[in-house]
Amino acid sequence: MDRHEAIFRAVRLSLGYGRRTLFEDVNLEVDPGEFWFFLGPNGEGKTTLVRAMLGMVRPRVGQLWVHPELGQRQHVGFVPQRCDINPTLPTTVREFILLGLVGIQAPSAARAQRLAWALTKAGLADLEERDYWSLSGGQRQRALVARALVRRPSILMLDEPTNGLDLLAEDAARRFLAELHRAEQQTLLFVTHDLAIAARYATHIALFHGGGVVSSPRDVVLNRHTLKRIYDTAVDISYDLSGVPTVSVGLPERPP
Repeated sequence: MDRHEAIFRAVRLSLGYGRRTLFEDVNLEVDPGEFWFFLGPNGEGKTTLVRAMLGMVRPRVGQLWVHPELGQRQHVGFVPQRCDINPTLPTTVREFILLGLVGIQAPSAARAQRLAWALTKAGLADLEERDYWSLSGGQRQRALVARALVRRPSILMLDEPTNGLDLLAEDAARRFLAELHRAEQQTLLFVTHDLAIAARYATHIALFHGGGVVSSPRDVVLNRHTLKRIYDTAVDISYDLSGVPTVSVGLPERPP
């Protein structure tokens, strides 16, 4: 895929289920090498837009263009919130990660190379023969990411991947993904409720709220005016020495 070609492009897009429209008139473009965060409360359409990008939901109005290379989903990696295999089945880390190659035709040598790369990137190279269910929560989450990475995807989509992790494992997962983006220029799309995570790691942010989506580079979205309008509360933004913003959101303002 050419680094100057868009991966996804939404033009005046509306999505919904049944009679309910989740959002409408959305314009958004995801380009290679960007780190997107989809932010907003439950039910605002974050995961629905991801499902539409994966071809699982059809637009009601507008267009959602997907790069032809992603048409058969071989170049898309998806990380769900939780594991979807039977916990009673003994499965090694190696076997679990290789499940990511289902549907991809590759010779055994190439499969071995992909596996070794994914294990190394996820920091699991010494654990490949361990039982998947014997891993810690943070290690299992890394294995989920490795299962997606083994496809060598053009884009890696993560649906609230740190839910249920303790604070240390959650922080380690964030740093791992940030390093993956930095070192590999991996295109990432991260669905979350956490504005502070997005403020630290995002290159681009899409804020889902009230049937609309505000999407732009991080520093355009993260301003007091936009955040106060969306969150209806006082917002404080500060910057560290490297220019990374920290956002603090107070309680919603109420009339006296």
